[in-house]
Amino acid sequence: MTDIDKPIAALTLDGVTLETIVTRLSETLGWEAMAAAVPIRCFSHDPSIKSSLKFLRRTPWARTRVEQLYLQQARDGWKRG
Repeated sequence: MTDIDKPIAALTLDGVTLETIVTRLSETLGWEAMAAAVPIRCFSHDPSIKSSLKFLRRTPWARTRVEQLYLQQARDGWKRG
């Protein structure tokens, strides 16, 4: 069962890696929309998965906001940015 198939109440981050979160958001929304939603430099200046993971692993408040964005997108059915 994919995240999209799960009921809204069951959507959690259990088993979802940070790399999966960033990759899925970048493919679905794009870096510009991610930077607008979570204004951090690694999304707006020469963005990459690697630099984003490094920053997010060291910055709990930013990681929390990115995880919230991921859950919001999953609830909304992964609308493209």
